[in-house]
Amino acid sequence: MAESYDVIIIGSGPGGYVAAIRAAQLGLKTAIVEREHMGGICLNWGCIPTKALLRSAEILDHSNHLKDYGLVLEGTVKPDAKAVVARSRGVSARLNAGVGFLMKKNKIDIIWGEGKITKPGEIVVGKSSKPVVEPQHPLPKNVKSGEGTYTAKHIIIATGARPRALPGIEPDGKLIWTYFEALKPDALPKSLIVMGSGAIGIEFASFYRSMGVDVTVVEVMPTIMPVEDAEITAIARKQLEKRGLKIFTSAKVTKVEKGASSITAHVETADGKVQQITADRLISAVGVQGNIENLGLEALGVKTDRGCVVIDGYGKTNVAGVYAIGDVAGPPMLAHKAEHEGVVCVEKIAGLPNVHPTDKGKVPGCTYCNPQVASVGITEAKAKEQGRDIRVGRFSFAANGKAIALGEDQGMVKVIFDKKTGELLGAHMVGAEVTELIQGFAVAMNLETTEEELMHTIFPHPTVSETMKEAVLDAYGRVLNA
Repeated sequence: MAESYDVIIIGSGPGGYVAAIRAAQLGLKTAIVEREHMGGICLNWGCIPTKALLRSAEILDHSNHLKDYGLVLEGTVKPDAKAVVARSRGVSARLNAGVGFLMKKNKIDIIWGEGKITKPGEIVVGKSSKPVVEPQHPLPKNVKSGEGTYTAKHIIIATGARPRALPGIEPDGKLIWTYFEALKPDALPKSLIVMGSGAIGIEFASFYRSMGVDVTVVEVMPTIMPVEDAEITAIARKQLEKRGLKIFTSAKVTKVEKGASSITAHVETADGKVQQITADRLISAVGVQGNIENLGLEALGVKTDRGCVVIDGYGKTNVAGVYAIGDVAGPPMLAHKAEHEGVVCVEKIAGLPNVHPTDKGKVPGCTYCNPQVASVGITEAKAKEQGRDIRVGRFSFAANGKAIALGEDQGMVKVIFDKKTGELLGAHMVGAEVTELIQGFAVAMNLETTEEELMHTIFPHPTVSETMKEAVLDAYGRVLNA
């Protein structure tokens, strides 16, 4: 007889394991199916290890400007690529083990293998086609079951996404990398082409440039980080180019030619001209696509769109008892969005009152390049496109005492308000530690805070966060320090 659960979740990434924990907290018998590594891509190959790499890059950048702080260092600080990568992998391994511990603590069964939904309420788990690779060694001790048939009234798909490949420029693991290879190079290349300037592409471009690599970025859209406010990305681009990155926008790689140890990209610019750029390696960072294959979705009639599962605000698909959360359910493909969707989905399943659907318009986004970029809500261009009557406020880090004291005075906060209601429509930042600041505006938006309430909030001095209040004041002609 098949073992039965209240909830089975396929995938143990941020969405999957958080959903499992919340389900267990609510008294639901819960299992999670995983085929490769606890914590998913984010913890093992994405969010966490990249931030560990970027932290090493940040410290290296600071060490190369010690004279600016009145400090003298005898000799030169150089990157040790193997040690930098080893630290990053160690961080992932530690958190990977932590997810296994959380599953055990919350009495969640881990079913190791690949799950396929054979009919509503039933999953068949087969042997994993993926090898168990580091940092997943050994398997969690609380793996209860493996191959077999399992039943559950509610099945949540949380299988994440994988790198998208362009025809003719498919990653080969040697000359053309995805983020998998870029995270753990055997040695630093001397030169690098990054195809795509979204969060993944620009973070790797920033990291490798800090490591001393000659980096060229090719972006098909008119601006880098195209989902961000254009005014913010223009500031970011200027700072990135000042650090030595070469950036092509409104450009595309039309084909590549592989050599023995180098690759040549044919880059077509907006004027139709083509130039050849040769580098040791090329990173393909042209987006990701949902892992919807081999789950039985087509046979079940689960609706998909452009490689992702279609859901409502509670994670429900068009098939009763089948849900989806996280990257596999579409953009924004962010770990914190996946976690929130997982909690909302499970609380709705458990029948909790007043469960609010996920509002994707209030999901903050962060890019951890140097300088950092962060945002929540809509851009100025989008607000105008919607026909909104708006007020826009700006405040430069160059007028903030703490930023000047830190030697980090290149940045800006920009806010967008509805002129009639005072609703905060969007907040956009570029500069040091803005990824830590954006949550303030995210909280404000979630609480439906108005400009008046923000202006009457006391911000501590001296902090970089004061730029947030000053930007709000600027939107209403009341800025104090500029």
